[in-house]
Amino acid sequence: MNPTFKKAGELKDFLNLREKKNLSSLACFSTSAVRRRFEKFRENDYRQDFSADADRILNSMAFTRYIDKTQVFSLINNDHLTHRVIHVQLVSRIARTIGRYLGLNEDLIEAASLGHDIGHPPFGHDGERFLSRLTQKHGAGFFHHNLQSIQFLDKIEKKGNGWNLTLQTMDAIICHNGEAHSEKLVPRKDRSFEEFDAILSQMQQSNACDAIPMTMEGCVVRMADTISYIGRDLEDAIRLNLVDRKNIPKECKRILGETNGTIVFSLVTDLISNSLDQPFIGFSPEVSQALKTLKAFNYKYIYKNPLIKKHLSSIEDIFKYLFEIQLEDLEKENTRSVIFTDFLNGMTPEYRNTHSNAQIVRDNISGMTDSYFIRMAPDRLKPDAIENV
Repeated sequence: MNPTFKKAGELKDFLNLREKKNLSSLACFSTSAVRRRFEKFRENDYRQDFSADADRILNSMAFTRYIDKTQVFSLINNDHLTHRVIHVQLVSRIARTIGRYLGLNEDLIEAASLGHDIGHPPFGHDGERFLSRLTQKHGAGFFHHNLQSIQFLDKIEKKGNGWNLTLQTMDAIICHNGEAHSEKLVPRKDRSFEEFDAILSQMQQSNACDAIPMTMEGCVVRMADTISYIGRDLEDAIRLNLVDRKNIPKECKRILGETNGTIVFSLVTDLISNSLDQPFIGFSPEVSQALKTLKAFNYKYIYKNPLIKKHLSSIEDIFKYLFEIQLEDLEKENTRSVIFTDFLNGMTPEYRNTHSNAQIVRDNISGMTDSYFIRMAPDRLKPDAIENV
C-alpha cells in the first residue's frame, strides 16, 4: 500500500478514536455511518464519512445555485436581504454551536445543514406551493422542498448517479421542518434505508411532512433552522419598513429580545441549557411559547403581507407556462428544448427510464435559480422588480 494512503487511514482511525473519547454517548459516531453503495476508495480516505458528505454537498451543482434562490423576499431591489445561501450558512453555524456544547457530531450537523434546502425551487415557499399544484395535477405527487433535496443529492447530481450520501445525513435533511413548532424533539433511532425510503414515498403522496430525525444531530438542525430565520426575517422586514420593532409582542421582547442577535442568543442558550445530557433536544416551556408567538407574528406581518406578494400572480403564471411547455417538449421529443440540451444532456439512461415526464419537468424547474427562471419566461409574463414595498 502507498505509505501516504496508509497514513491517511491511520489519521481517520485517530479521528474515530477521538470521537469516542470526546463526544457524548448520545452522539452519532462517524463509524456508524451507512451508505447505499459501498465505496472501496474510501478505505484510504482520511475523511470521516459525515465530513465527506459535507464536502460532496458543498461541491454539488445544486449548492452553487443557492446564491440566487429566494429566502423570503424576492424581486426587491435591496442588496442586504437574506438569500438562501446565507440562510443555510446561518443554520450550519448555529447548529454546530449547539452541537459543540452538547457533545454531538459537528460533521453530521454541517452536512445536513448545508444540504437541507438544496431542493428549494425558485421563489421560496411560494414557488414550492405553485410547483406542488402542478406536480399533483400531472400525477407526480406532492412537492416538498426537503423531499426534493434528497432527489437532487441522491438521484440527479453527478448526471443521475447521485452522491451516495450516508443515511444519517439524508435522514436529517428529509426530517428538517423549520415551519413546524416543537418544544422538544426525541430522535427516532435506528432507522433503516427501507424505513427511510418509506418516508420518501409517504411524503410524495401527502401534504404533510413531519417525520422526526433519527439522530440528535438531525434534531439540532431542525431546531436551528427555525432559530436561524425567525430573527433574521424580522430584521429584513424592519429594513423594508414592513414591521416596526416596537410592535414585536411584549412577551417576545421580554423573553427573547427584539433584535436578531439577542433572539438567536436567547434561543440557543435556552436550547443548550435544557438539552444538556438529555436524550432530546428541546426548549424550556416559557421560551418555546415565546418562539411560537414570535413565529405567529412573523407569519401575520411578514410572510402573509400582501405588500411583498405583488408579483406572485406573474410568478405562478411562469411556473404554469414552463411546466406545460417542457412537458410538451418531452412528450414530443423536442430535442432542441432546453430540458434536453441543458437538463437531460449527459444524464444517465437510468434517470430517464425511472422518472415520468412530469417528474423530469419538476426536477428541472425546481433546480432553477430565480434569475434563470425569469429568463426562461416570455416577456409578457416577466414581472418587474419591486422598488418599494
